[in-house]
Amino acid sequence: MKTSTQDTRQHILDTGYQLIASRGFASVGLSELLKHAQVPKGSFYHYFKSKEQFGEALIKHYFDDYQLRLNSQFGDKTLPAYTRLIEYWQCWMASQADSCSSQKCLVVKLSAEVADLSEPMRLALLKGTQIVQGAISDCIQAGIDDGSVKETSPNDTAKLLYHLWIGASLMAKLSKTDSGLQQAMDTTELLLKPSG
Repeated sequence: MKTSTQDTRQHILDTGYQLIASRGFASVGLSELLKHAQVPKGSFYHYFKSKEQFGEALIKHYFDDYQLRLNSQFGDKTLPAYTRLIEYWQCWMASQADSCSSQKCLVVKLSAEVADLSEPMRLALLKGTQIVQGAISDCIQAGIDDGSVKETSPNDTAKLLYHLWIGASLMAKLSKTDSGLQQAMDTTELLLKPSG
């Protein structure tokens, strides 16, 4: 029974992610979510007290999954840390430039929308982004240690790069081009690659 319960909850989260990543949180109504998930309203309220609580759970689940992917990508010690970092940003650029909006970063989609709408969702987004920045910082430190990344403040550089890429992703949505993302990549390489 527990597995079925977890499967239903996960199905609602997965369906919600696809809808919200493509259209935003406010524009997806509860009835539309339930229709796409093919679950009754009572089932939704069994797992989530409100749409806001669902949004908070969705964000937490997104970052749990994202952290697993980061651990896999940044944990590959067969590659220099610089290579791991650049591959991460290349994946970011590909997902943001891709015409399939459901693959785009949920942070980019929701940050501006929910920051003033829901304090629990804002805090969940903030906590998740801090975890991502921490993973980037750890990989930068690994690169300094293995000589593949120039000497820098890992925490400050991770924050700067993350902010740069979030901004570039927002501008890519507005301009419908990847020129800002390419500039972000060029800047990232300049900030990380050792001179000489």
